[in-house]
Amino acid sequence: MARDRWHLTHEEDGALTLARRLPVRFDLAVEGRVPEASRARVAHRLRQDMWRALRHLRGFAPVVRVWRVPGGLHVRAGGAVAGRFARAEAEARIAALFQDPARVARWTGVGG
Repeated sequence: MARDRWHLTHEEDGALTLARRLPVRFDLAVEGRVPEASRARVAHRLRQDMWRALRHLRGFAPVVRVWRVPGGLHVRAGGAVAGRFARAEAEARIAALFQDPARVARWTGVGG
């Protein structure tokens, strides 16, 4: 089914990017760090939670980029939005996901 198609790309710099549409566009973005885990698992699970938090944004196309750094993973979460939106409010909703230990544990599979 076409609705379930996600693009999972491996970048030259070692980053993994999960996106609904190509080319990838970040109209809004929040960056954070999480413990070492499967980059694909983190990308898919964070994308799910981000979609739930921002489903009210018309034309929202989530993007999650994950790459390894010393001590864990660095994540850029956000995406493209068709039309006007309250950027600060949307980015605050994404940032709140990174502050929730239970969500981070679900993304990484690491206790919480």
